[in-house]
Amino acid sequence: MNFEQLFQYVVSDTVGAGGSLAAFRPELALCATIIALLVAKVVLPGWKSSAYHVVLIGLGAACFFAFPWEWLQLRIPGASDYPTARAIFTGVLVADHFTVVLRGILLGFAVLFATFTQMTGVWDRDEQTDFFVLMLGSLLGMCLMISANHILIVMLGVEMASVPCYVMTGMKKDQPRASEAALKYAVFGAGAAGIMLFGLSLLAGALGSAHLPTMTARLVQIVHGGAATEQYAALILGGLMLTVGVGFKLSAVPFHFWAPDVFEGATAEVAAFISIASKAAALGLLVRLAAAFSMPSGMAPLPMDQIASFAAVGCLAGARDFIVTVISALAAVTCTFGNLAAYGQTNMKRLLAYSTIAHAGYMMMGVAAAAALVGRDVPGAKYAVAAVLIYIGIYLFMNLAAFAITAFLRNATGSEEIADYAGLGRRSPGLTVCMAIAMFSLVGLPPLAGFLGKLTVFLALVDARLWALLFIGVLNTLLSLFYYLRVVKVMVVSPEPLHREAPTIPLTSSVGFYCVLLTAPLVALFFLLHGMMEWAGAATMSLFN
Repeated sequence: MNFEQLFQYVVSDTVGAGGSLAAFRPELALCATIIALLVAKVVLPGWKSSAYHVVLIGLGAACFFAFPWEWLQLRIPGASDYPTARAIFTGVLVADHFTVVLRGILLGFAVLFATFTQMTGVWDRDEQTDFFVLMLGSLLGMCLMISANHILIVMLGVEMASVPCYVMTGMKKDQPRASEAALKYAVFGAGAAGIMLFGLSLLAGALGSAHLPTMTARLVQIVHGGAATEQYAALILGGLMLTVGVGFKLSAVPFHFWAPDVFEGATAEVAAFISIASKAAALGLLVRLAAAFSMPSGMAPLPMDQIASFAAVGCLAGARDFIVTVISALAAVTCTFGNLAAYGQTNMKRLLAYSTIAHAGYMMMGVAAAAALVGRDVPGAKYAVAAVLIYIGIYLFMNLAAFAITAFLRNATGSEEIADYAGLGRRSPGLTVCMAIAMFSLVGLPPLAGFLGKLTVFLALVDARLWALLFIGVLNTLLSLFYYLRVVKVMVVSPEPLHREAPTIPLTSSVGFYCVLLTAPLVALFFLLHGMMEWAGAATMSLFN
């Protein structure tokens, strides 16, 4: 193929009929919103709320383009005639059902998050535009992470998602803790990124490609034909280094050291964004990588009958066992450490930091189950990924509710210490109920949606016969009850201090209504498991094929 033919192919693939741009419209809407924000700051400097309104319009457009209208036409999300996955931009990205659903979760969160930051007023007029630009830039990187089909996009997406978060953490220049947290976050992030890049280069060099499906096909050929010890060592070392980068984004132990200090030093708003959006994108990337290296893909340039014969003799069983072992070990240690470390915390943001570490462990258990099942039960593997997606969707509401109430109470009391929540049960009973719903849902108590999230993941562990991981998950759920219950106990039982009154925040206020908006789904979704399973099941149609 000469240069002219290559150029014509790229142009046709990008802007031709059914080209790549059509599948990339949500991300393009985010790019347009970033440009509009910067223009609005110059053209409309006196309009204080211009940034927020521009963000809402841009996110609304992105949600419109991202919504799977075809699913409504088919009425059944899992219908077999739904359009299949396809590679876009010459194969560096993949547009499939998984991308559609997880990108929709991220964009929906962004709408709620932008409204949250507008209500708390944490950023002044000059900082607001900068903050939203950084937030949308990070969100764009996360969208690339979940649709990555090439290791260069993996690295680009991770860095695009991470660097804006470093800046957002330290945006409060008058708070030394924020600057310290941002520095620690950036240093740890740079180290993790360097290790991840080295690992990706080892994998690309050992497999002779940077395209994920092609790398899988090469792995099949190498394992089937027999490889030198040095080549196996490079593959194992590269896989472990790649795990460092993904583990950092997930705040998985032992790559979690930054999380408690960053959460405490940053504002509750930034901590919520890192806790929810960053974790959802990292899990999406982890699923992509586990799917890529666990089972041959039909998108690889290798005859399907040859791939099938290689798979039949179990040539990828060793790779799957390696992936399952690494993810299971990380999940077990992360879940246990997060719950145990949360016991002694007195600051609400630090408690939620360790809580989010623990929940990363629970969600990684679902990915481990999927990797374990794909060799013998592909529908079971798809169910495990669907369970992770359900968990992410529920986690969005319960964690955002916890951080939102923390931020609103910070504005009212000037404190983020749990002890200063005493007396809220009498002064603000509605807000206390909202916090209790969020806390008990994080535990996983019925009849709240958090129970369904953990139940679906634990059922996937049963299907995968990962009994030790199941026992650790159940035990940690019981352990977590005590420190979540302690927050509610302080709000309801502890006496109000004599030197100050607890704030009064009625549910009829805008703050109260927003808290109800976040906590109501935690009750409603408990009775909508069938609908959630349909959407989550449809998201996995193109995985492990």
